[in-house]
Amino acid sequence: MKTEQIVYVLIGGTSGIGAELAKQLEHDNAIVHVASRKTGLDISNAQSVCDYFENIGAFDHLIVTAGSYAPAGKVVDVNVSQAQSAFNTKFWGTINSVKHGVRYIKKGGSITLTSGMLSRKVVANTYVKTAINAAMEATTKVLAKELAPIRVNAVSPGLIKTEAYQGMNEYDRDTLYERAKNSLPVGKVGEVSDVAKAYLLLINNSYMTGTVIDIDGGALLG
Repeated sequence: MKTEQIVYVLIGGTSGIGAELAKQLEHDNAIVHVASRKTGLDISNAQSVCDYFENIGAFDHLIVTAGSYAPAGKVVDVNVSQAQSAFNTKFWGTINSVKHGVRYIKKGGSITLTSGMLSRKVVANTYVKTAINAAMEATTKVLAKELAPIRVNAVSPGLIKTEAYQGMNEYDRDTLYERAKNSLPVGKVGEVSDVAKAYLLLINNSYMTGTVIDIDGGALLG
């Protein structure tokens, strides 16, 4: 007897952590739909998101790894319109994805979102990222209650080697990684494969909801 296929919708899956997760989700019994700006999906556009899910139809698991550029700097210096744009992409884009995607999630399905270490690690000049990620984590718990029995969880990555750092010059990037390697309890910088495992746990463990998993090498220990 043929087993019914599991259908995943992965938003933000064309680069970095999302791309690695897409690879790990692929197996003979899976259909993985991957979408991002590169494929033409703008999650900050509610109608675009609505149309996307209508075309997909019923599925089992929604994962949102899409991020956004967030301006850094002191509150007196940061351009507020840039900060709002970052919110519109990562936070409101995620909300758009949940709002329109949840209507098609089948019984036993799940939603897995993405926050970030700065939600709870206090670092000067990062208030935009801190606010976005803290909002994401608080909302994850609200949605877990509101959308039950659909499970809603989040992954909170720390410093991870991704394409996001390719814009830095090589010396600065290597210095950043070396400093982190020497300060983190695990003695290394995270790889995308490390983070992908956390998403797989949340997707597959039917007894987890309202949970935020930290994949940060111990950075939150201080």
